[in-house]
Amino acid sequence: MEDITVLVVDDEARMRKLVCDFLQKKGYRFVEAEDGEQAIDRFFERKDIDLVILDVMMPKMDGWAVCKEIRQYSNVPIIMLTARSEERDELLGFKLGVDEYISKPFSPKILMARIDAILRRTGQDEEAVSLGGIVIDKKAHLVTIDGTPVDLSVKEFELLSYFMDNRGVALSREKILNNVWNYDYYGDARTIDTHVKKLRSKMGTKGEYIKTIWGMGYKFEP
Repeated sequence: MEDITVLVVDDEARMRKLVCDFLQKKGYRFVEAEDGEQAIDRFFERKDIDLVILDVMMPKMDGWAVCKEIRQYSNVPIIMLTARSEERDELLGFKLGVDEYISKPFSPKILMARIDAILRRTGQDEEAVSLGGIVIDKKAHLVTIDGTPVDLSVKEFELLSYFMDNRGVALSREKILNNVWNYDYYGDARTIDTHVKKLRSKMGTKGEYIKTIWGMGYKFEP
């Protein structure tokens, strides 16, 4: 894990220390930032950040603004930490490109499991898979449709990978949550539906490959 660097952004020193202590125990390197502006400076000056753990409520620049700025230039995985648990906040986070959303207080062990799962899925050492004009290279984390690169968030990439790996199989929303969002993710159908809608939009006409099975989930059929 010594080659993985995590940017930890929170205005509470106690929270940063808690997260960083667990990262250190797991063998991850970490960089700290105490507000949004410092987070942006750290991210762009380092050039080696592999994952961002980002608080929402911060001085100078909040987490939403930081996420939006990063997403203009990078698809690095972002885990949002927040004391706010309203549904509209969670949906806003996913709209901006957040990959995981964890409400405070949280279990550090669960946070570490989420980090491990994201990095494991985005670092799979597999050859490219081609299907129906879609080519997905998991090792390089690249997707092309009819030869044109498609810019997907980490979670959209994982969702498309899961669909293609299970083409022709009817997948319940619960099964998708368990496999794409990890077994310990406490989400609901709206989380999946929001990501599927965005993924279909980015896929253009190929978005029709993702069939809705009413009352159950989805099926990928080229």
